[in-house]
Amino acid sequence: MKKRDIVLAFGIGAAIGFLAKQQVDTYQKISPEKALYNAKEAYKKNGPISGSWIYMKPEEIEKNGLVFNAYRGGITRSIDGENKQYEFFVDLETGGIIESVQTA
Repeated sequence: MKKRDIVLAFGIGAAIGFLAKQQVDTYQKISPEKALYNAKEAYKKNGPISGSWIYMKPEEIEKNGLVFNAYRGGITRSIDGENKQYEFFVDLETGGIIESVQTA
């Protein structure tokens, strides 16, 4: 192969890779790890967190007549020496908390 062909192939491959990354970034949903991070940051505003979890598989929930694809997760906080548990749903599209309920 000629040097020109190698440079041309590399340039085309780099351009295709760049365009593919742009498309993935545009249409990619929020990851479960990012959803948990967003929830933890929101809960940390009201005090320290002692534990957290999130389901990796999204589920459909209905809230106020609207249907959302969301991750389900939970946070444990220690308030006045007592553990309080909260369950939440994080929107798959935006990363915002849709619903939060104290469970224990």
